[in-house]
Amino acid sequence: MNLSGKVDSRANSVAACPVAQPHLPRSLVLTAIAAAAAPLRTTPLNALHIELGARMVPFAGYSMPVQYPTGLIAEHLHTRRAAGLFDVSHMGQLRLLGPAGAAAFETLMPVDVIGLPVGKQRYGLLLSDEGTIIDDLMFFNQGHDAIFVIVNGACKAGDLAHIQARIAQRCAVVALPEQALLALQGPLAVTALARLAPGVEKLRFMTGGNYAVAGCDCLVTRSGYTGEDGFELSLPAAQAERLARALLAQPEVRPIGLGARNSLRLEAGLCLYGNDIDSSTTPSEAALDWAIQKVRRSGGARAGGFPGADKVLAQIDNPASLPRKRVGLVALEGVPVREHTELQSSDGRKIGTVTSGLPGPTLNQPVAMGYVSPAFAAPGTRVQAIVRGKAVPMQVCAMPFVPANYCR
Repeated sequence: MNLSGKVDSRANSVAACPVAQPHLPRSLVLTAIAAAAAPLRTTPLNALHIELGARMVPFAGYSMPVQYPTGLIAEHLHTRRAAGLFDVSHMGQLRLLGPAGAAAFETLMPVDVIGLPVGKQRYGLLLSDEGTIIDDLMFFNQGHDAIFVIVNGACKAGDLAHIQARIAQRCAVVALPEQALLALQGPLAVTALARLAPGVEKLRFMTGGNYAVAGCDCLVTRSGYTGEDGFELSLPAAQAERLARALLAQPEVRPIGLGARNSLRLEAGLCLYGNDIDSSTTPSEAALDWAIQKVRRSGGARAGGFPGADKVLAQIDNPASLPRKRVGLVALEGVPVREHTELQSSDGRKIGTVTSGLPGPTLNQPVAMGYVSPAFAAPGTRVQAIVRGKAVPMQVCAMPFVPANYCR
């Protein structure tokens, strides 16, 4: 590929991104613009991205690949039918160490940490004292009194400070800045990875363990954020390029950028922090009650005991009290509807706002998610989005838009 053009990727990508990358969330574009003047960090795969011809953009303080020469749509569809490799090393990784680590971490989230078996992973919600979402994260019980945690890249500094301030007196909170993180996603991910690490095919969704993959020391979990089967691999940064090249050498695997990662997660009905959930959103408003196990709910053996518990549990127990609800939406006339678009009832009353929206490459139909008044949250409800002054008909629908393909 032509690698002769050595331009300032920050200035070039920020100028091009809003126009040339219509599938990117507005929050990514705004982050790129805000970060353009700041020194950018790079992931351990930066040189490889450039070698592969990636368009690089500032994201969460890093220079990251938004797409490769084949283009976003091709990357999206390849991940759905084969396997895509994502660099997600901008994410935050940390470890909680000590016999009280699980109990301490459980005081920060409305989920069951203590009861998570060794070798299992769980989705969690880090909450404020007002019961709103500071961040969403994944955590894995490594055994030997160690919990491995992955948080969103844009939130990692604040999350680390929050966790340290709240529980560092009960367990060691160890940041892992020298760890890289790769995600291999798609129905043929297991085929490709098993050639390099026999035995990973025995893992099931949200389980994991330590594996040597192409000679690299990895913590592998069967998880991801595309709705597809796949794996996330945490490993020392110094080994990341060797692993990435080994994975890309497999016939099923192609490199995938942030643009397709966004479209894949939206089709899967998964929230993007900063768009679909943020520090103003409660779990029930975000339709994330499924992530709160019974043991932490009213009447459970360890009910409450987390920040904002009274508000969070009251909303779970009385859903009619919710001021708004996250829903899925499909555009009925093929017109893409972007984030921050106003949603109205048929008689012109404002009822909500779109938080994510784009043409769904798998469905060949525009999809979105957003928040509406509870009276308009039932599947099948007709609403309208106001796009450039024109009412675009939409219908509330169940999520995910594309059925999940997890290996359970």
